Amino acid sequence: MTKPIIAIVGRPNVGKSTLFNRLVEERLAIVSDTAGTTRDRLYGDAEFAGREFIVVDTGGLELDAHTDLPGTPAAMLAGVRAQAQAAIDEADAIVFVVDVEQGPAPDDFEIAKILRQTAKPVYLVVNKADNDARRQDAVEFFQLGLGDPFPISALHGVGTGDLLDAITARLPEEIAAEPHAIPHLAIVGRPNVGKSSLLNAILGEERALVSDIPGTTRDAIDTEIVWDSQPLVLIDTAGLRKRGHIDQGIEKYSSLRVFRAIQRADVALLVIDAADGVMAQDQHVASYVLDEGKGVVIVVNKWDLIEKDERTMETYTQRIRSALDFIAYAPVVFVSAKTRQRVRQVIEKALIARASWQMRVPTGELNELVREATTRHNPAVKGKRSLKFLYATQADITPPTFVFFVNDKKMVHFTYQRYLENQLRERWGFEGAPLKMVFRNRRSTER
Repeated sequence: MTKPIIAIVGRPNVGKSTLFNRLVEERLAIVSDTAGTTRDRLYGDAEFAGREFIVVDTGGLELDAHTDLPGTPAAMLAGVRAQAQAAIDEADAIVFVVDVEQGPAPDDFEIAKILRQTAKPVYLVVNKADNDARRQDAVEFFQLGLGDPFPISALHGVGTGDLLDAITARLPEEIAAEPHAIPHLAIVGRPNVGKSSLLNAILGEERALVSDIPGTTRDAIDTEIVWDSQPLVLIDTAGLRKRGHIDQGIEKYSSLRVFRAIQRADVALLVIDAADGVMAQDQHVASYVLDEGKGVVIVVNKWDLIEKDERTMETYTQRIRSALDFIAYAPVVFVSAKTRQRVRQVIEKALIARASWQMRVPTGELNELVREATTRHNPAVKGKRSLKFLYATQADITPPTFVFFVNDKKMVHFTYQRYLENQLRERWGFEGAPLKMVFRNRRSTER
């Protein structure tokens, strides 16, 4: 299911992360009085009045006075425009946060100028309006030309209900994700790891371009190719970076574009720079793939630049497994997009991952495996009660979803769940595909 995306934008230190935490009802974003504080997670699932959506906490839109720009106001304003436009392109609705204590700032006017040009819903949120005087001061922001402001206190939750009422009334409906007849592979990763080079290497090796298909974003192009008689669609996210000095600001919005690409894909090709190893942003992107339940192949690019001996690849693989242990099922391919070394293996592994992602296990064979696994390793015992597995079935694919009926699902420890998952993978492989494990009490209809 593809959920609508709401992007929270605004200058640094106006309370975007606090509002994000309020909307997702969980403290996912690190909140600090220091402008530009790094956040562990930039997105979260939210629900209000029966509507589900995704909230994205973006970096602050600002005129960066510390860059080596030529120093002209026009050049610095271009950075703000580009950052705002990146958020507009990817989101279904924009929440523009301003600070009532600081009043309308020059950056607010520049951001508002861009937001006024979009047909997408824009909600002007005046934060820190936690008393009557400040709520009255919110009228100053009418001059931004974005309609009636919503005075709120993200910290205390004041006014957020009215804001959510307005947002959910205009959100697009969720779209059921229909299985693709043709495999869709998304090339994802942080900036400058070689995503464009990998795309070019794939296209250059096969040279069987069929067509360019307009994507769901303003400048994304899905490329359809034929690979060994197999039609494929490559979803390229490498177009995020622009020429010039505005790159740094736009990269703050890479999560939005990656999000869209992963949602539309069957398998993500997670590209990592061999020289840098696994960085925090690589882990963020990998978590997006896992949360969306997509297949994944880890592509270690620029392998030609690494000095090697007979153990280099093994050692490097262990480091990747340690840093990305939550997708330990993902195959790792070491490539050089520049020389096209092992590029063929990337596609081969991606197609295996997609087949695993779509795999269905016969019910009889599944229950036989469960009986064997529980005999080898007895389930938990609590007092006089012991955990019993009564029946198992595969409820869905994309990703493979297994439902285990037990006498008491509260007794299923995560270590035993991991044991069962390992048994499934040992028997059927599922290389590159996540597995969803659901435990139900026999008479419960709750998933």
